[in-house]
Amino acid sequence: MPHTKFLENIEQKAKANPQKIIFPEAALDTRVLKGAIKAAKQGICYSVLIGDPNQIQQLCSENNLSLPDSCNIIPINTQDAQGRFLTETLLAKRAHKGLKAKEATELLQNPHYFGTLLLATENGQGIVAGAVSTTAETFRPVFQVIKTKEKFHHASSFFFMIKNERILLFADCAINIEPDSQTLAEIAIDTAETAKLFNIQPKVAFLSFSTYGSAKAEPVLKVQEALKLAKAKAPHLIFDGEMQVDAAIVPEVAQLKCPKSNLKGDANVLIFPDLQSGNIAYKLVQRLGKFQAIGPIVQGLRKPVNDLSRGCSVEDIIQITAITSLQAQNLAFGI
Repeated sequence: MPHTKFLENIEQKAKANPQKIIFPEAALDTRVLKGAIKAAKQGICYSVLIGDPNQIQQLCSENNLSLPDSCNIIPINTQDAQGRFLTETLLAKRAHKGLKAKEATELLQNPHYFGTLLLATENGQGIVAGAVSTTAETFRPVFQVIKTKEKFHHASSFFFMIKNERILLFADCAINIEPDSQTLAEIAIDTAETAKLFNIQPKVAFLSFSTYGSAKAEPVLKVQEALKLAKAKAPHLIFDGEMQVDAAIVPEVAQLKCPKSNLKGDANVLIFPDLQSGNIAYKLVQRLGKFQAIGPIVQGLRKPVNDLSRGCSVEDIIQITAITSLQAQNLAFGI
């Protein structure tokens, strides 16, 4: 389907059951405020705007914005009943790490910690952040408080790479720097399952500079082992590898290099062996191949939190919000 139709379908599904999405940077960046308000007005979500109400109202006035009823402003306050509850919740989750009450109160002055604790205490179903802050700043409280869906599981990320009717998923491009075989297998399974949430039937290629053992090296062995682990854990999914990227996505090359491959050169989920290769690849495809890159979209967490690029547009924020809302819908049903 054309990429506009794909994105419209995501927005329509989000509108069918809008979730409460938290925006920790609403008072810090006009793009975030505009995106949160527009998403709420379009019925994609209920927006929780963290920040000083006067500051947010001033930004609205300066930018000719009106707050709909589906937007709720929550100021950072550790002294009221909710603030004390959030402080106690953070202490309970981090006391084993030596966190003290004064330190917890100080941490909650940070909008990312405050937003994360709102999410942890069911005052929202997802978070969209990162327009102002680095990935590390955005996700530090998330990994400390929300954590991953299973103990020892790794969160990971992917990008939708979209051009005309072609939709590819690239993983991991933002979080795991040097994943081992087990982590690489988890990334592949999670990305395949996420693809299914968006009505994409996943065909997963484990990428390398080698195809079916054409090169012998330690990095190749890591990818080969990851493939074995993924197949054993998720036999219902389609995996293949290790393979070079042209063998994964070009049918004519696949026929020459790996004629027995079950992907037939038609992979739509590409698993990169490390963060360097994944990050470089998505930016090359985006800039030179003129694909639209949507992400990074994070998976593997107990609740959805997504990271914005610091160069994001208002439209990017709305798209990521719709995706976050859709992820929250599926988590609510245990999917």
